[in-house]
Order: sequence, then structure tokens, then C-alpha cells
Amino acid sequence: MTLALAMALDAIFGEPRWLWDRAPHPAVLMGRAIGWADQRFNQVPAQRVKGLLLVLALLAGSIAIGLVISLLGWPFEALAAAILLAQKSLVQHVQAVADALRLSASEGRRAVAMIVGRDTATMEGPAIARSAIESAAENLSDGVIAPIFWFAIAGLPGMLAYKAINTADSMVGYLTPRHAAFGWAAARLDDVLNWVPARLTALLILATQSALHAWAAVRAEAPQHRSPNAGWPESALARALNIALSGPRAYEGEMRDFPFVNPRGLRNLGATDIEAAITALWRVWAAVFLAVLAIAIVV
Repeated sequence: MTLALAMALDAIFGEPRWLWDRAPHPAVLMGRAIGWADQRFNQVPAQRVKGLLLVLALLAGSIAIGLVISLLGWPFEALAAAILLAQKSLVQHVQAVADALRLSASEGRRAVAMIVGRDTATMEGPAIARSAIESAAENLSDGVIAPIFWFAIAGLPGMLAYKAINTADSMVGYLTPRHAAFGWAAARLDDVLNWVPARLTALLILATQSALHAWAAVRAEAPQHRSPNAGWPESALARALNIALSGPRAYEGEMRDFPFVNPRGLRNLGATDIEAAITALWRVWAAVFLAVLAIAIVV
């Protein structure tokens, strides 16, 4: 019942600005710790070993904090878990892109730049919409289903450990000269921790959109993605909505010719398609919430 309560609290309240304008969000604290370690220890020699030690420290610290909070009782545990979920905040950020895109492409660029890492300066409407929908799919897995999964497996300590590693991967898990060695352990462990949740997310998207017939196509297409996990929810959402995602995009001024996901799907996307993706996100959330609630009542 603790997990169901946490999901409900997150869906209702999200991330209230009145609170996080006054106190640092746990993800911000994690980020500060990882940033400090990156500056302090990401130096030759033995960068890969130092990165592994960072991962072990993050695991030990997050598990310990999770155990302490759990000992305080279920209300504290539910509140902490709700803070670590991101359903409502994800929907709000993606909806902001749809709202901005209805005003103009320039407004859409500004909004989508808040949620994606690619270059947005020259994007037109369809590319803006694709970027928002891709972010919705990937973050549904990373920010909602994976934390729920790890809470179900290992309680609040498991959820906190997952969030710490996922945050580390987002900060240092890049194949750049600076982070290829130091961030290797965080990136590989994040891949492992997201392996099941990514595929579960894809299955949930298809099931809640009456599109399970597309599972074979998703299984064939997802492994072609540049990420071992992100391709699953992205391909599933593309197939469920009959749209084409991914495709060419620019990073740091360099255009990369990525293939389209579901290439026969609609490519001229807009705000309405973004909102269709948001509806899909809420359908997945509702299905998981009902399943968690039913299990809690029975058990």
C-alpha cells in the first residue's frame, strides 16, 4: 500500500515549487555529490577504478538512507518514494512543449530545450514534437516505471539506489574523453538496472494502447537503437501511436543521421501528437497503479 500511496501523491502533487524553491530536491543533492566527485576524483591515473568506487559509494549511501527512512514508518517511506517518482512532472514538462508549439516554433524550441540534450536552434514543428515524445517515452521508463519496479523489488533502499545510479549516468555516463573511463561503471550499471523496466514499459505501452500485436516489431526494432534500453519504450510508443520517431538530429553542432523508429509512421507531428503521447503515459500509470493497489489489497 505504501507504493500505491506514493504513486497517488506524485500524480496529484508532482513537484510543488513552493517546496523545492525553499529546499533542495533529493535529485539535486545527488547531483551535487556526483558533481563534486567528478571534479575531485576524475583525474588520471585509475579513472575507471575511481568511477567504480563512486558507484559503490552511491549504492552504499543511498541504501543506508533508504533503510533509515523506512525505519521511521510507512508515512515517511511513502512521502520519500513519491518525491522520487516523476509522473506528473514529466507530463507537465511534455505538455509545456505542446502548449508552446501551438504558439510558434520558436516557443516550442525554447520549451523542448528544457527536456532534451540535442541541438534545438533549427528545429521545426515536427522535429520539436518528435523530441518531446521521445523524451516522454524514455522518461516514462527511467522516471516512473523503473523507480516503481525497484521499490517493488527492494523497497525504498532499492528505489534510492536506482535513482542515484541513474543520476550518475546522466551526469558522467558519456563516451567523451573526460567521462569514458570515469563514468563507465555508472553507465554500465544503469544499463543493467534499466534492462527489465525498459522492456516492461514497452509492454505496458502496447497493452494499454491495444497494440500488443506490434510486440514482434518492437522486439526487432528496439535493439537497433543507440541505447540498449531507450529503444524499447520509444519503439513501443511509436508503434502504438503510428508515428515515426528518432531520425536525424544534431548534437553540439554535428548532424547525426539516426534512422527513424517505425519509419512508415506519421512524420508530420504536432502538438496533438504530443498530447496523444501524454494520454498514453497516463494510461500506463493507471494500469500500474491499479495493479499495485490490487496486489497490496490481496497481500
